Amino acid sequence: MATEVTKEFIVGMPKAELHLHIEGTLEPELKLKLAQKNHVDIGQTTIEEVRASYQYDDLASFLAVYYPAMNVLQTEDDFYDLAMEYIHHAAENNVRHAEIFFDPQAHTSRGIAFETFINGLYRATVDARALNIDARLIMCFLRDMSRESARKTLEESLPYCDKFIGVGLDSDEHNNPPMKFFNQFTQAEQYGLHLTAHADIDQKDSIEHIRELLEVIGVERIDHGTNIVEDPDLVAYAANHHIGFTTCPLSNTFVRPEMKGPEVLELLDKGVKISAHSDDPAYFGGYISDNYYALADAFNLTKEQVVMLARNSFETSWISKEQKAIYIAELEEYARTH
Repeated sequence: MATEVTKEFIVGMPKAELHLHIEGTLEPELKLKLAQKNHVDIGQTTIEEVRASYQYDDLASFLAVYYPAMNVLQTEDDFYDLAMEYIHHAAENNVRHAEIFFDPQAHTSRGIAFETFINGLYRATVDARALNIDARLIMCFLRDMSRESARKTLEESLPYCDKFIGVGLDSDEHNNPPMKFFNQFTQAEQYGLHLTAHADIDQKDSIEHIRELLEVIGVERIDHGTNIVEDPDLVAYAANHHIGFTTCPLSNTFVRPEMKGPEVLELLDKGVKISAHSDDPAYFGGYISDNYYALADAFNLTKEQVVMLARNSFETSWISKEQKAIYIAELEEYARTH
């Protein structure tokens, strides 16, 4: 039996996007355009060739495509254009609030000044207001780089900390546990920044990493993290402490064909605040509504379950109670009238 929820309902539904890597929105068309503008040899000369290069079958092969693609991003305007392209997609999907990851080390390590990318990205979040989107930035540490690199990145970011609202942790988790970055998380929290971190699906030591994030570091959200279902005690902890979880169905299919849908439904049923997002949409074949619909269609979600995912996205966002109430009221009115 197919889901009762239409793609049109999902597209029009007010929602927040909390798990979106801005570098992962680099569509082939923009990549080629920027490569030509900045005289960067990417080894491809047509859109078809660029699109064909987006091939991978695990996290390591994905990252081997993902990071070199960033070489085309050189100027403040490049980063602005990248973010504005995403924001237009977000507007088409009725994203009302977006919290956008960016990876400083992926840019400073290739000689791009911090001010170049932060100013371009921040300028786009300001201009997003004209499209009725409230957009914020989250700075991530690359966990497969050193603690010293993370320390320097946090230090370098401080003059710009009015331009982002939190820190995250991403890239290759293997042999890079969250506790490697305990000091950076502690310092970021002292500066008033929110905390989230990736706990990628089906990783070595997944449960131990999730436990570190919840019980020691004290993050407010976990990105991915559906392996938590393996430990009922941690599930109860997450539910009781209102920890947000951000699942990305389409990118999950590259690791598990069932996109972790059974785990998502179990967490929803147990009162964990899990929500759906698009991760790296240029690479995984869809923006946020595509992710909602893929999950709804594969697992016959009800309208109430889909709306709950969207409600959770607002409830676990890093905005004021008053803003959350406005967005949730919009969502409830939409669900009532559609």
